Amino acid sequence: MNQSLSTRITQMQESATLKMAKTSRELKAQGHDIIDLSIGEPDFDTPEHIKIAAKNAIDQGYTHYTPVSGYPELRKAIAIKLKRDNDLDYTPDQIVVSTGAKQSIANVILSLINPGDEVLLPAPYWVSYSAIADLAEGKSIEVHASIENDFKVTPAQLESHISSKTKLIVFSSPCNPTGSVYSKDELSALAKMLAKHPTVYVICDEIYEFINYTGQRHTSLAQFPEVKDQVITVNGFSKGFAMTGWRLGYIAAPLWIAQACDKMQGQITSGTCSIAQMAGVAAATGDMQPTYDMVTEFRKRRDLVYKMLNEIPGIKTNLPDGAFYFFFDVSAFFGKSYNGFTVNNPEDMSTYLLKEGLIALVNGEAFGDKKCIRLSYAASQEKLITVCQRLKDALAKLK
Repeated sequence: MNQSLSTRITQMQESATLKMAKTSRELKAQGHDIIDLSIGEPDFDTPEHIKIAAKNAIDQGYTHYTPVSGYPELRKAIAIKLKRDNDLDYTPDQIVVSTGAKQSIANVILSLINPGDEVLLPAPYWVSYSAIADLAEGKSIEVHASIENDFKVTPAQLESHISSKTKLIVFSSPCNPTGSVYSKDELSALAKMLAKHPTVYVICDEIYEFINYTGQRHTSLAQFPEVKDQVITVNGFSKGFAMTGWRLGYIAAPLWIAQACDKMQGQITSGTCSIAQMAGVAAATGDMQPTYDMVTEFRKRRDLVYKMLNEIPGIKTNLPDGAFYFFFDVSAFFGKSYNGFTVNNPEDMSTYLLKEGLIALVNGEAFGDKKCIRLSYAASQEKLITVCQRLKDALAKLK
């Protein structure tokens, strides 16, 4: 039988992070000693008080369909959290809970973007931003930042790419894949520029909010009143509460955007898991010490990996201020070969390291960068030491 898939799906890029994680699992199943640092997932268990809340929810009968935008008690808890942690005033009806922050982002993009609308992506950016924009028939425009500037774009850079077709900007802080964190002053300058372009909207992906090593309180772009009505804040529970499998994300947005996302979600998934939502209430309102302890450990790992990467000749890296990634420059090795295989770009490098080093990392081209690869340090210190040694040994073979 002839298969006739839609152009929509045949042209869609597979997620590079999920593809590498899948390949890694397959090689492990074949008996290869692969260490997978490709996927962004805390290696900690969900805190006990959150798990207890989920168990209680089952016993209390939270096993039925939920409102599309989420239980009122969860949206109220999120509104309280946004005020407490971010100094943001949103009512529960401006909040939409979804099956992960990825669905939240998709809801917003599909609700705002018409065919031909331009979506500005400060690069490097998370792999799904461009794929979802393409799905909405928008046009992704990359705005490149360099490692020398900690991978952060300036307001002038962004403004130089704004045209009459620009509808949306999408970025994260702390950033996946770079770990970069925009300071309050940098976001203030960005807000001043954006206020001159009131028809341009901004998705601020803040999923790594709590994994921040700057010593400063997290700043949200929506804190600046001149642009609050242009900003959609995306967040969730996966990273800060080690709840990746629970699939729980949300937006806080102008009411008309929240209503559009409710309408979109109502035709795709409806409301997300009832039990996960009640666990989310406990996460948003409960003890934060497990999160703080997790971040302390991530910081130790960051410092360890930074030291080891700087001991590898040819690698160029910066010190990330948040998240749990290094995005390091390997372009010094382009054009070099080993055992008949030549590395010409980041994709070649990730393939080479998987084969020769038995380590799974993600190529930077998937994130809009042609020089770097991404390493997640959400793994034990023992594994990280082994990975860096394997990385050093594999790179040393390239001549």
